[in-house]
Amino acid sequence: MSNSIIWSPLAEKDFEIILNYLNDKWGNDGALKFIDILDYNLFQLIRNPKQYPLINKKMKVRKCVVTKHNTIFYRYSKKHINILRVYDTRQDPADLTFI
Repeated sequence: MSNSIIWSPLAEKDFEIILNYLNDKWGNDGALKFIDILDYNLFQLIRNPKQYPLINKKMKVRKCVVTKHNTIFYRYSKKHINILRVYDTRQDPADLTFI
């Protein structure tokens, strides 16, 4: 079982942008609700990282839908879960990169 979560710089930036958007659009309560939902999904990743579908076999990237507008892309090893992106699905999918 993976025991820690490591956020990539891209994921950290994504998270900050999403929180700022939610805070501007829905206020602090909207941002806090998103954080609660994200925390729940991260807890699920720690419990069973294989439960979400593999979307890129070569890069070993998996996809966890958090809300209808946000998805976590990650990969895992025995020691870590690496959060690659917290992606806003309303963006152009051509812009989705993991590096």
